[in-house]
Amino acid sequence: MVKMKKRKIAKTDLSVNPVGLGCMGLSHAYGSAVSRDYAIDFLKESFNEGYNFFDTAEVYVGMTKSGDISNNEELVGEALKSYRNDVVIASKFGIRIDGTSLVPDSSPEAIHKSIRWTLERLDIDCLDLYYQHRIDPKVEPEVVAEEMQKLIDDGLIRAWGISETTEDYLRRANEICPVSAIQNRYSMLARWHENLFPVCEELDVTFVAFSPMANGFLTGLYNPNSTFEDIDYRNDMPQYSEDGFKSANQLMELLTSIARDKNATLAQISLAWMICKKDYIIPIPGTTSIDNMKSNFKAGDVKLSVSTINEIDDLLDKINVPVFGGH
Repeated sequence: MVKMKKRKIAKTDLSVNPVGLGCMGLSHAYGSAVSRDYAIDFLKESFNEGYNFFDTAEVYVGMTKSGDISNNEELVGEALKSYRNDVVIASKFGIRIDGTSLVPDSSPEAIHKSIRWTLERLDIDCLDLYYQHRIDPKVEPEVVAEEMQKLIDDGLIRAWGISETTEDYLRRANEICPVSAIQNRYSMLARWHENLFPVCEELDVTFVAFSPMANGFLTGLYNPNSTFEDIDYRNDMPQYSEDGFKSANQLMELLTSIARDKNATLAQISLAWMICKKDYIIPIPGTTSIDNMKSNFKAGDVKLSVSTINEIDDLLDKINVPVFGGH
């Protein structure tokens, strides 16, 4: 029985548990995709553990070691179809991957094509939350928002959001069609979007935090000798360099001490740090490990005091850890 208090997706009647599941890693970015059977069993087990907020995207496509194509939306749709009324599903539109580059396309034509294919792959009639995956500099936010309103009016989506948004873009879009959520990179090592907290509070917008453990770095499960598959994005992430580990040493020591005191994992402390900071933040950690998935979810029960959060933040203000996406 899940006892943790649920969090509301702003401007909707949707409520979810305080830790969601980022599904990307099952298919994309972190080495070879897991097998279809494992992914579906993993997602079902996640639901049984208490997860009810699942995040996917049309571009989360990869290949298993056996050479099979893995489409994340299809996996999520297949695994959760029996639980449809008990889960909130989010997906994204607006980019394609060209090599290692993200190519944005939020033209109205692309949006309407994307939602049709997403609904088909998920095997649903209406998507709960639809994010613009990245800002398209060729398309004004008002244009995107107008198309989102059409999708809502047509019953194809219930709410929409923006990933990696700026304050100006969010405000302009929200004026046309109210934005329910933003999904921005946020972790102890990626705090540059904290300037959006007052904006979220003013406009009533949920902050969904992706990469909440700095792409796994803050779990403490890796060291400078850790190796990844050639296609794993972490190979090029500066936090995984020798300098990254060295500069984060003081932080990891503090987190280890707090985790020991709380009888928790470093991952749970990393997640609880943001959950306890703001009641509108929902982290969506990803993993392919069932044990880690179960442990991450329990972060919603870890309580950190204001003084502990401030102690962590004070240290973060003093150190400089190179991190992917850093400003």
